[in-house]
Amino acid sequence: MELLFWRNAQRTPRIVVLVSLTLIILGLIPLYHPFNLYAADVIVVNHSSKTSQPYQTKDQKIKIAEEDTCDVFIGDWVPNPDGPYYTNTTCWAIHEHQNCMKYGRPDTDFLKWRWKPKGCDLPIFNPYQFLDMMRNKSLAFIGDSVGRNQMQSLICLLSRVEYPIDISCDDDQNFKRWKYITYNFTLAAYWSPFLVTVKESDPDGPSHTGLFNLYLDEPDAKWITQIEQFDYLILNSAHWFTRCSVYYEKNQIIGCRYCGLPNVTDLPINYGYQKALKTTLEAINRLKNYKGVTFLRTIAPSHFEGGEWNKGGNCIRRRPFRSNETSLDGLTLEFYMTQVEEFKVASDEGKKKGKRFRLLDMTQAMLLRPDGHPSRYGHWPNENVVLYNDCVHWCLPGPIDSWSDFLLHMLKLEGRRALEESLQLNLVCC
Repeated sequence: MELLFWRNAQRTPRIVVLVSLTLIILGLIPLYHPFNLYAADVIVVNHSSKTSQPYQTKDQKIKIAEEDTCDVFIGDWVPNPDGPYYTNTTCWAIHEHQNCMKYGRPDTDFLKWRWKPKGCDLPIFNPYQFLDMMRNKSLAFIGDSVGRNQMQSLICLLSRVEYPIDISCDDDQNFKRWKYITYNFTLAAYWSPFLVTVKESDPDGPSHTGLFNLYLDEPDAKWITQIEQFDYLILNSAHWFTRCSVYYEKNQIIGCRYCGLPNVTDLPINYGYQKALKTTLEAINRLKNYKGVTFLRTIAPSHFEGGEWNKGGNCIRRRPFRSNETSLDGLTLEFYMTQVEEFKVASDEGKKKGKRFRLLDMTQAMLLRPDGHPSRYGHWPNENVVLYNDCVHWCLPGPIDSWSDFLLHMLKLEGRRALEESLQLNLVCC
């Protein structure tokens, strides 16, 4: 190998090699724009316009991604006086139940924090850089309403550059597709809170939250048949598995979770979740034409205190925890460990098939944010809603905006991997 490389190096002028490598690097490493120009208090939004004016090329700089030696998912929240980078009046994509400022949340300190990894820094999300990297690409969110919460946050962050147009096939709000025309970037959402095939057998159910038949060995056809075209997937699930469900495998009942049916074995919550997640990841590994990157986003803990969600529980804290003030436990820990375990199995298997899996590990960071939920500020005081105190989803703007910081960082690492693979391939071919 070394001899082969040396012989070819002798035949190739050095300047040609240097120019080729430079062009590869410039093509794969995105442009950096100074982000302090885009704080929310200087944004002027024209909601009738679909796009913003092109940014100036004189502001372009090259920024190399952080070194792999730092685990960006371990750290603490530190003050960020520049936040937020949009408001509930500058973004139309905010779901009513997460529009905390509209419904009277009196404090704003929860908007003034950013994530600081231990031993390195995580840049604030740059919408120009993200869209540059997503040019001619596509990204799909698959999962539950927290995943939709993340997608809406991303749309709000990107709205400072361009508004997408709705290119959905129909009016079903559970399956949306958006397009950023200037960048030819497609963003999609597939509602699938269990990830596997589900049929609601009783809208009320034993606990008044429905009774669901889950086919744990069947991936949900509504998304699995649609995703081979995408460059990136972001999967999430977990919270819905606390609901009363009957578990099926090979079309036979094998047990349930709090279903109350005679002669049906009550199984742990984590049984159903682990089976469903395994089925999902295995199904992606079997896709012949899917060449994208699959991100498994880990569970974002809820923060009910003083009772369960339907028994007066609430989240009224007004500052983040420090990393030494709380720890992951109980069912959330079980879900998280299941995600890590199944991710590793799928990732190892995927490498044999040319599939790429990445863990978007948001659990530790969001465990520390009991202050970022809507609580009672997702509706008017006298409104009749199921989740009166919402300690599951996240205010917009709010802590969930930081998920895009992590996502962009991981996309940079993908760019670096692509560069390294390209250079290695060139060396082998020379």
